[in-house]
Amino acid sequence: MTDRALHLAGVVLPEGEHRDLWVDRGRITFDRVPGAETVSRGGYLLPGLVDAHCHVGIALGGAHVTDLPGLREQALVERAAGVLALRDCGSPVDTRALDDFDDLPRIVRAGRHLAATRRYIPALALELEPGDLVEQVRVQARAGDGWVKLVGDWIDRGIGDLAPEWPDDVVAAAVAAAHEEGARVTAHTFGTDALPALIAAGIDCIEHGTGLTEELVGEMAARGTAVVPTLVNVENFPGFADSGERKFPAYASTMRRLYAGSGAVVRAAYEAGVPVFAGTDAGGGIEHGVIAAEIRALHTAGLPAEAALAAGSWAAREWLGLPGIVEGAPADLVVYDSDPRRDLDTLTRPQRTVLRGVVVA
Repeated sequence: MTDRALHLAGVVLPEGEHRDLWVDRGRITFDRVPGAETVSRGGYLLPGLVDAHCHVGIALGGAHVTDLPGLREQALVERAAGVLALRDCGSPVDTRALDDFDDLPRIVRAGRHLAATRRYIPALALELEPGDLVEQVRVQARAGDGWVKLVGDWIDRGIGDLAPEWPDDVVAAAVAAAHEEGARVTAHTFGTDALPALIAAGIDCIEHGTGLTEELVGEMAARGTAVVPTLVNVENFPGFADSGERKFPAYASTMRRLYAGSGAVVRAAYEAGVPVFAGTDAGGGIEHGVIAAEIRALHTAGLPAEAALAAGSWAAREWLGLPGIVEGAPADLVVYDSDPRRDLDTLTRPQRTVLRGVVVA
C-alpha cells in the first residue's frame, strides 16, 4: 500500500456505469481526493480476477517449488493475467512467505490435500487412513484460510476405475468437523460415486464435478453447493484415458465418457442455479496464468458471457469474502480498453492493474 492517491475513470463493472473513482491510502472512494494522480482514463474497470482453483508451489509437470523466487514467479504470472486473488486449493508447499509481499495476489489457502493411503498422486497429499481423517481435517482447517480440501475419488487399482476414497460416515464426520472449526470444505471428484455422500454431508464446493448427474445437480442447487469445473484441466481427460488404457480399460472408458459430457454438466449446473466459479487447476498439468481461457471455456459450455466473467471476477470475490469496486474496499482492480462482457478475449489484454492501491502493471 502507498500513501499516493490515484484517480481512475471508466465504466465500472458489473454495474456498467461510467464513474470516477479515487484510491486513497490503498482503498477505493468515490469522493474526490485533491491532488490525486490520474493513472487511467476511459476503458472498463473490473474487480480483480480470481482463480478459484490454483496450486501455488506446484510447477508444470508436478515438481514442487519451494524457493521464494520460484513461488514469487508463479504468483507474478497470475498477476500478469489479471488475477489478484487465488484460492490455493491444496499445496504441499508452505507459501505463507508470499503474504509479506504487497505486490502479489491475495491467497486464500485450503491447507494440504487429504487423501486415502496410496490413492492419489504421490507426495502431493497427506495420505491417511479413514480413522485419521477427522482429526487431520481439524488440523488443516486451523492451518488454512477457511477451507479444507478432500480428495473425494481417484482410481482404485483393485477395481480398475474411479472409486470413492472414504466411507460415507467418515465423509459426514469430516465435513461436520471442518464446519465446527469455521472452515468450508471442497473435494476433488471426477466420477459420480463419491458425490452423493459428499453433497449429503453438506460439503460447500465440488472441484471438477464431471460426474454430476441431473439429480445431484438439483440437490446442489437446493443446498447452495458450488462447483469449480476447471474445464481447462478437463481437456487433459483424453490423455489420461490413453495413458491408462492398457492397464485400466474401464478407467479409460470412464474418463472419455466424463470428458464428452463435461460441457453439458456445467451448463446444467448453471441453469439449475448452482454457483459456478472459474478455476484452472494451475500447477501440475496446467500452467499458471490461464484464467482467461477458463472463463472462455465456461462461456463455451453454456454460461452467458457476463455470467462467465462474474464467475472469475465479482461473483467469485464475493464467494471468497473479497469486495469488488465499492466504497472503502481495497483497491484491487484491472482496467481493460474494451468491454470484456462483449468480448472475453479482452481479458488477455489488461491495460492497467491496481493491487492494494498501487499500480503494479
